[in-house]
Amino acid sequence: MFVTLRIAPLRRVLTFAAVCFMTVLALAPGRASATPPQAADWRVRVNEQLQLMGHRNWIAVVDSAYPLQTSPGVETIETNHDQLEVVKTVLSQIAKAKHVRPVIFTDAELKLVPESDAKGVTAYREALTGLLGKTEAQSLPHEEIISKLDEAGKTFHILVLKTNLTIPYTSVFIRLECGYWTPDAEKRLREAMAAQ
Repeated sequence: MFVTLRIAPLRRVLTFAAVCFMTVLALAPGRASATPPQAADWRVRVNEQLQLMGHRNWIAVVDSAYPLQTSPGVETIETNHDQLEVVKTVLSQIAKAKHVRPVIFTDAELKLVPESDAKGVTAYREALTGLLGKTEAQSLPHEEIISKLDEAGKTFHILVLKTNLTIPYTSVFIRLECGYWTPDAEKRLREAMAAQ
């Protein structure tokens, strides 16, 4: 009996020590993953969320200094990837979805950011234009877009994907609209309802 009482606490101490050792080993320099866990699965997360999202939801692909918003519906993921690559991936996944279509917003400031103050901005603008192709992007002041997201995040889910880009005013904001119902169809419906 005396031996049993002393072994049980010893087992707990050894178990605790083993757990601590494994934790330290996992976090030790050189052993930790170079990519944060969220960064590795951002594509999966976008795919999962897109299936649940609909009109009035947003996906924002933002530069690295974009603020962490506190509205309850805003979810931020650090991708640790190139911003244009993330934009391309998101637009590609939206294009495959039948239930939503993108309405794209960019910062109005981007057109005026000089190369002398933000090296690489000219090449970025050209690359983004090429990436968006014929898709029309609406241009609004940055603070106005952030306010739209903040307001929408009080009721609807907003997915913010942070990238490693360090050029200002380069965020791309995508508001999702219904993919199988057009604005013209909605207008005709409202006119018919008003006529009754």
